[in-house]
Amino acid sequence: MDLEGKVALVTGASGDIGGTIARDLAKQGANLVVCYLGNTLGAQAVLQDVQSVGSQAIALQLDQRNPDSSDQVVAQVVARYGQLNILVNNAAWNIGVPFPQLEDLTVDLWDRVLETNLRGPFLLARACAGLLRAGHGGHIVNIASAGGIAPESSSIAYSSSKAGLIHLTRCLAVAFAPLVSVNCLAPGLVEGTRMANRMPPEVVEKVRRQAVLGQVGDADDIARQVIAFCKSTSMTGQVVVVDGGMPVAMR
Repeated sequence: MDLEGKVALVTGASGDIGGTIARDLAKQGANLVVCYLGNTLGAQAVLQDVQSVGSQAIALQLDQRNPDSSDQVVAQVVARYGQLNILVNNAAWNIGVPFPQLEDLTVDLWDRVLETNLRGPFLLARACAGLLRAGHGGHIVNIASAGGIAPESSSIAYSSSKAGLIHLTRCLAVAFAPLVSVNCLAPGLVEGTRMANRMPPEVVEKVRRQAVLGQVGDADDIARQVIAFCKSTSMTGQVVVVDGGMPVAMR
């Protein structure tokens, strides 16, 4: 499917992965809705990059824990473009709490992670449903995590939220059929991102050694897979892991 002139909304687009996805969609000819929460400078940088390749773009603040915020963003998309063809649910929040430290994973932390990473994508997909269905060939791509497949991540809450997002993908694929496809990417460690750069070097090296390809994923590879999903006409309800081949996530 040609993406020229399509309208794509990317959440968390001010960050490393979301920004790369937005830029690659623009290079394919799509017009962008660059959504962000607090990183205004990052969103503006992505906005300028998108516009520099000839695509139209707007930056909108979105708090996906707030249902009203999702509705307001959709209203602004309608006012600006009158259509929406692609939704990329990329925004997420996490915090490092080792699995055995159950008492440190408070109710407030659990709720923030699950509300952001699982409830938020559902609320936004629901808010965008009418627009996506109207396009007769819409796409939703959810960015989950290999931690949603194997019990290895920054916290039990994060792994649980991403496991939920993976199954939400399958449920939405049924709910949105036949007009909209819904697929999912599950990255492992993504080199070059701010999150990866905060990890101790020995941890990063351990992950590299475990990956059968000897390297882990990167943002460019994730963006290419998003494009592939958006160009497909016969894939829905699928999950693709981008992690360099970690045996623990091979399912």
